[in-house]
Amino acid sequence: MSGPLGYVETQRAVVATQTDPLVLRGGGRLDHVEVAFETYGELSPARDNVVFVCHALTGNAHAAGMHMGAKKRGWWDNMIGPGKPVDTDRFFVVSPNLLGGCSGTTGPLSVDPATGSPYFLDFPILHMTDLVAVHRRLMRHLGIERLYAGVGGSLGGMQILQWAIDAPQEVERAVVVAASSRLTPENIAFSAVAREAIMNDPDFHDGRYAEKGVTPRHGQKVARMMAHITYVSPQSLQTKFGHRRDRQGDDWTLEPDYAVEHYLQHQGETFLDRFDALSYLYLTRLLDYFDPFGDPWTAERLAEAVTRFQVTSFDSDWRFDTGQSVRMVERLSACGVDVDFAELTSPHGHDSFLLEPPGYHERVASFLKG
Repeated sequence: MSGPLGYVETQRAVVATQTDPLVLRGGGRLDHVEVAFETYGELSPARDNVVFVCHALTGNAHAAGMHMGAKKRGWWDNMIGPGKPVDTDRFFVVSPNLLGGCSGTTGPLSVDPATGSPYFLDFPILHMTDLVAVHRRLMRHLGIERLYAGVGGSLGGMQILQWAIDAPQEVERAVVVAASSRLTPENIAFSAVAREAIMNDPDFHDGRYAEKGVTPRHGQKVARMMAHITYVSPQSLQTKFGHRRDRQGDDWTLEPDYAVEHYLQHQGETFLDRFDALSYLYLTRLLDYFDPFGDPWTAERLAEAVTRFQVTSFDSDWRFDTGQSVRMVERLSACGVDVDFAELTSPHGHDSFLLEPPGYHERVASFLKG
């Protein structure tokens, strides 16, 4: 029987120390890395039932279940739970907050042990490999050597792809949904405008806004409003809002008037309470630089891979359109990797990976059953 998880708690683990630092691909190092994570289900005696879930840009470790006193369930609660595609009656699920985030894992607002103050813009630029390195250290912390599956949508799917390249013997199955192996110029352009809005907010203060007791609210709100447009589809906006105005009569105004404007205002405002602007800067930049098939060693590593891939795109997703998934599939196939690919129909745009369009959950469940 399908059903929801009950109450869950976020755990924390230290996975890098001064004597065992995290050396980053860019040459920097972090002498203290703490990871926030959640687990669901039971680890089998053979430790062979682990499904690792990676979240998207503004996600967190709370993928499923309920926190005590909270009003909302985890962001992928429809995917993870008893009898659901990621079945917690069968699998032990691990869901962390990624490196550079702002929900419990080390990021730009964390304290630099060398100075005793937050990193702010002294935090190093990250590569996808660095995120994977922290995921792998978390697995070692939990006494787990191999994944039955890695599952992720959007940026989460890219982490899973990088993991299969970095450790070709560690991931048996990879579920990659609504993702890309290299951003289009259009995607990079959207992120550039978002970062510009944040960094030119008068309250940004060269990234040290926390010392002033402020946040770059206006810039961050604009960045989120613009990004949210790219997560939905034209048909979903038309269906939900049409050309409806919220005001009565024929008055004209420069203030928000149309229903879709008020919707974006709401999305921007709620984002301010749950995400940090510096993490947004660092993680969007990480996405821009992601190009694993541009690395000369990728083909050689994937030739050793045991990973079977399932890649899924959605026909209404224009942020990470099907062409980007096809590019990924072609390059994986050229390296001899087993790939199952499908484009599914959905009216919800990029956000489809968080929802339940026809055939999607059934597709993931079938692949994970093996």
